[in-house]
Amino acid sequence: MNQPTPAIVAQSAVRRLPRAALLLFCLAYVLPGFVGREPWKNADMTAFGYMAELASGASAWLNPTLLGRPPEFDALLPYWLGAWAIMAAPAWLSADLAARIPFMGLLALALSATWYAVYYLARSPQAQPVAFAFGGEANPRDYARAMADGGLLAMIACLGLAQLSHETTPALAQVAFTALAFYGLAATPWHTASAALGLVTGLAGLALSGAPAMAVLLGLGGAAVCLVASEQDAPARSRNRRWAAFIALATLAVALLAWGLDLYRWRVGLPTGAGRDWRSTGRLLLWFTWPAAPLALWTLWRWRHRLASRHVALPLWFAAVALATTLSTPSADRSLLLGLPALATLAAFALPTMQRSVAALIDWFTLLFFSGCALVIWVVWIAMQTGVPAKPAANVAKLAPGFEPTFSWPVLAVALAATLCWAWLVKWRAGRHRAAIWKSLVLPAGGAALCWLLLMTLWLPLLDFARGYLPVVGQVTRLINQPGCVEVHGLSRGHVAAFQYHGKLTLQPVSVAAACPWMIVGAGSVDALRAGLDMRQWKLLANVRRPADANDNVLVYQRTSAVVR
Repeated sequence: MNQPTPAIVAQSAVRRLPRAALLLFCLAYVLPGFVGREPWKNADMTAFGYMAELASGASAWLNPTLLGRPPEFDALLPYWLGAWAIMAAPAWLSADLAARIPFMGLLALALSATWYAVYYLARSPQAQPVAFAFGGEANPRDYARAMADGGLLAMIACLGLAQLSHETTPALAQVAFTALAFYGLAATPWHTASAALGLVTGLAGLALSGAPAMAVLLGLGGAAVCLVASEQDAPARSRNRRWAAFIALATLAVALLAWGLDLYRWRVGLPTGAGRDWRSTGRLLLWFTWPAAPLALWTLWRWRHRLASRHVALPLWFAAVALATTLSTPSADRSLLLGLPALATLAAFALPTMQRSVAALIDWFTLLFFSGCALVIWVVWIAMQTGVPAKPAANVAKLAPGFEPTFSWPVLAVALAATLCWAWLVKWRAGRHRAAIWKSLVLPAGGAALCWLLLMTLWLPLLDFARGYLPVVGQVTRLINQPGCVEVHGLSRGHVAAFQYHGKLTLQPVSVAAACPWMIVGAGSVDALRAGLDMRQWKLLANVRRPADANDNVLVYQRTSAVVR
């Protein structure tokens, strides 16, 4: 006999994850990477540069610029949020840390919106587990909470979420507002005001964050899901039609808003390229979405007879739009990031259908992979501090010449505590706790959080040295011993922002009319500069090498003529 649903879940399997433990776990994932580090190359520093320009009044709010250059991503709201935070921050708080505060909130919003989206989708009648002949099946509310816990763990476990979700860039704002719109659509059968507010805010925020076309596609797809969702009673079908009309109108309003602000930019092209490019894309899809994507595919197979149901159709549409954008735009990883809330949702619905052998395979792979990664992080850190083992220490010295390691007892205490928590979690998972439906995602999420926290504590000084701009800016400012205005040519947006923020330099583009005593030039643009500028009035002072990247040098010149400003 065919089962009405592939989910078979007993009440004993839907105990929820302790709330205090879940909140502390999310806090331990959100804070590292935002607190204590410098802005990194390239997108992180570049976005901060636009925020600082807005906060200082050097740029127009509807047309952010950095030294006259528009942003690479045509977003407004992320730069506004960072600028407002800088303007509201007290004097003792650094501007770069102040700019990160709203982005901490955006990451928390993405996680919480995903939890609630999974919760309301799991409450759908078509998502409920099969009823037992003599009772004992999972209670709908308890089942929904347990599934939401699993969805949140699946999202945190995604390897691609860690770095991009801790940068102050439009990508984080986009994934947060995508998750919020996803929640609004998922909650429509249960709430009116909060669902409508979440949907409108999410779509508008997504459009203002540089993805208006995706906002329109997601909104239209959400309206279609409401129309095709298989509801059994007439009042529910009537409600779905009203919601579909509202969603279509809201999407139209968001489209007009983006059009009025001139936010549409056509960057989509047909996916072409050699086999190497496709292999690179395949590797990105594999590691970026692990372990949510394989579980999502399993969900589509096991729930294939209910693809039109809301709990499958809605996340499937969100994931499909993100995947299509990934294959047709240059910024593949940042486009794929927007699909993680939907993939995590689909992964959650694999849990009540997964066999014990598959769950054991996930546990063993996760245990070996993340324990190995944590061991490597610890070994390299010990080598940096003591010189033993010698080979890792030599590799660090080779890859980051000039780096001087530092030691901090609080950092060591946090890293040790996180490692002990991982050991306890492994012991708990190996014990007799087989009933919880979310058990298979505890180790993946815990391992991802552990490795991210270790990187952001033990390796943070090394990462700041290798990925930050302070080493380059420090060398340049030591050469420019009498700071005045500085002409620049061929520098990336990140370099411009770093020299303005870290070096406190007054920059202006190279021109014949300018008369600054100093000039900074990107190493790759010297030939173009010589073609348009008389270099006889300039003396090369130094070729400043980026310690961790020999291809990112800058040249410092001093004017030899007498007339300077």
